[in-house]
Amino acid sequence: MKIMHNALIIVYGFMGIFVVGYANAELLSGYEFVKPETQAMQDDDFANPGLYAVDAGEELFTQGHGPAGKSCASCHGDEGEKLDTRAIASYPVYNSNTQKIISLQQRISSCRSQITDKPLVVNHPDLLALETFVRNRAHGEVVNVATDGPVAGLLEKGEALYKTRYGMIDMSCHHCHSMYPGKMIRGQKISQGQGNGFPAYRLDTGEITGMNQRITQCLNLMSAEPFPSDSEEIKLLELYLMSRSNGLKIETPAVRY
Repeated sequence: MKIMHNALIIVYGFMGIFVVGYANAELLSGYEFVKPETQAMQDDDFANPGLYAVDAGEELFTQGHGPAGKSCASCHGDEGEKLDTRAIASYPVYNSNTQKIISLQQRISSCRSQITDKPLVVNHPDLLALETFVRNRAHGEVVNVATDGPVAGLLEKGEALYKTRYGMIDMSCHHCHSMYPGKMIRGQKISQGQGNGFPAYRLDTGEITGMNQRITQCLNLMSAEPFPSDSEEIKLLELYLMSRSNGLKIETPAVRY
């Protein structure tokens, strides 16, 4: 079954560029936009460089804390086999009690606070490794971020940020990932900007990268002032971007440029 989403149709004429409207286009993972050798690297458990973060996360997952030596594994199994993979695939989520968006990193940090009084800030290497391990447990699960109820209004705000022009080059996320996927920029093919592979290993930077961090990197590329990593804007963008991946399978850790 093909997954479809709205894509902009542009007709080029001798008098200029004319926007015709939107039509259905196939929803594609970033995997489809990388070179065959990069796909092969991602598919090979011995060659995928992102799996080092999975291993590091597993070690942290089983690490005991406090006098009782309690760990994440104490509740969720040594290999995370007791984790709810469908729930993992639904993050970010909206917490109706706190009326806040909760990322998977935040959920892990909240759980971890019950066994240790040493908190990890957003995107701390240990927290990112734990996120990568937990997300990897849901590898192959279909992304299923909620889009109804109170989330609908938040998604509208996230979409507005997605379509906002930023920085000195005066472009938005929408320009690259909705209008020009498949086109080349700086020797790389532009993807649809889907989040199903994150945290992903980026060959360009040589490190595992979460969605939160990738948004910041993109804003830097646009010569824009990035939002703080724990800001509402980042959370709204992450929520919207992940909702666009609904129906795609989780690939964490994907390998990307």
